[in-house]
Order: sequence, then structure tokens, then C-alpha cells
Amino acid sequence: MTRPYLPLNALRAFEASARHLSFTRAADELNVTQAAVSYQVKLLEERLGVALFKRLPRGLMITAEGEALLPVMRESFDRMADMLERLEGGKVRDILNIGAVGTFAVGWLLPRLARFQAGHPLIEVRLSTHNNRVDMTLEGLDYAIRFGDGAWHGLEAQRLFDAPLSPLCTPRLAQSLEAPADLIRHTLLRSYRENEWTHWFTAAGVSRPPARTHGVTFDSSLAMMEAAVQGVGVALAPPRMFARQLSSAQVVQPFDIHAALGSYWLTRLKSRPPSGAMEAFEAWLFDEVRLAYGHEA
Repeated sequence: MTRPYLPLNALRAFEASARHLSFTRAADELNVTQAAVSYQVKLLEERLGVALFKRLPRGLMITAEGEALLPVMRESFDRMADMLERLEGGKVRDILNIGAVGTFAVGWLLPRLARFQAGHPLIEVRLSTHNNRVDMTLEGLDYAIRFGDGAWHGLEAQRLFDAPLSPLCTPRLAQSLEAPADLIRHTLLRSYRENEWTHWFTAAGVSRPPARTHGVTFDSSLAMMEAAVQGVGVALAPPRMFARQLSSAQVVQPFDIHAALGSYWLTRLKSRPPSGAMEAFEAWLFDEVRLAYGHEA
């Protein structure tokens, strides 16, 4: 059975009209007349044999049939746009969607990413950040880089390196710190993960660590570090992720004592076979880890 021919202009007119619920605003977007949009939609309705809109005195109301068609049109146009973008310049470019913990993205990945792009000019990296909570399926991610113990259901996880925590604060605040126990007198900044300071005080040999900290809790280590730079308190964060702030002396590490509570991991869905772009990124990423830390990671 031959399927009916559906003109692209009519499909585009429907999709724009459905988003705006207005032929006039759809016409403005498509740079045509309102009459042309109305005609194209009417043509599509006649081809399909169903009404896609109810015409109202002020605007449009989409029908059940239109509601069913709209998400299919949106996905189709998005896929066409992606493919045309990949073909731009006469060469097929691969899209690589990566989600990364904000601290890792800003403090470690971004300073190195230009090297990957230079070596793989036909792979376009699309980077999003998260606070360690991510739905790879919903967000359409090829890889997610996160912090933890590597145990995530349905995911294949490869350890990148440890990121032990240590106090970081302004040089001025550090002048008042002679021993780890002195930190108890200051505002202690921490992430949403509980008991991090308790673990650190135990590692530091403080016999009576505070039962609980009374500082500020952050959902992002980046925000926590900004607070530390501004002198709000002492952050407990991985120095490896804040090398720039340490090298510029915005913050210092008053004690060479660490609490190891997890590692950074490269994760992907077990149901997602790696593409060529994914394999290239994975190989590059682990080369960078070896270059930075050797066998210490």
C-alpha cells in the first residue's frame, strides 16, 4: 500500500501553529502570510482526513488528533535539524552528549577539553552539568561523570580517580589555624552529603570532633568554594578540583590531611552500546587521567 505524500511545508505549518495555537504567530515565525499557513494546515487536514485544530474566534484549539501528531513532528524536525547540523561543511560530525558533576566539569574537564577537540574535530561535545543526580535516559546522555562509589543500577562505571577532601579557606583565615581542632571555632561549609566533616576530623585525629557542624550546606561544591573565597567559612572540598584557586592563592590548604569518601567515575547505560565518538572520548579521558596522575589515580 502506498503511503500518502505529506508536503513538508504543511507539516512545518502545523507544528508551528500547534506550538503557538495561532496561525498569525506561526506565520511570523515562518516568514509567510497568515493565509499561507492556514492553507497549508487545511491541506494537511484534507490529506489525513481529520481535523487538527478547532478554529476559535481568538486563536486555535488543538484536537486529540493534533495532540497525537505534534510530538512526532517535533521529534522528526529535531532529528532533521541535528542531521543537517552534523552534515554542515560537507563532513558528517558526531554528537557526543556528556553530563558531568559541575565541580569536575569546571575544575578538571574544561581546562583539558580543547585538546580533545583539537584531536577530534568532527566530534561535537555537548556538555551539561549536574549535582550528582542525573537521569541518563531522560537527558539523552552518552556518558555521565559523577562522584561516588561506582555502584549505580543499570550503569557500567569506570573509575577515573579519587578525589579526597581537605579543608580550603582564605590565607587570612588560615593564619588562625595551628591545629586541626582549631577549625571547630570557624564556620564549616559542606556539601549535601552528611558527615563529611566528621570523617575528616577522624582522619585528623581530633579526639572530640563536633557532633554536627553548624555551617552552611551547599548543593554544589562550586558555590561552596565561592563562599570560601569570599571568607564565609572553611570549605571541605577536593583540592584536585580547585587547583586554579589554590595556584592563585585565593584559597590555601591549611592541613595536608584528607578524607577519602569516593571517586569520580565515567558511567554509561549498560543498554547503550558505545559509539565511535564515545570510544574516542573514553580513550582520550583515561589518557588525560594517566598524564595527570600516573598510577596514583
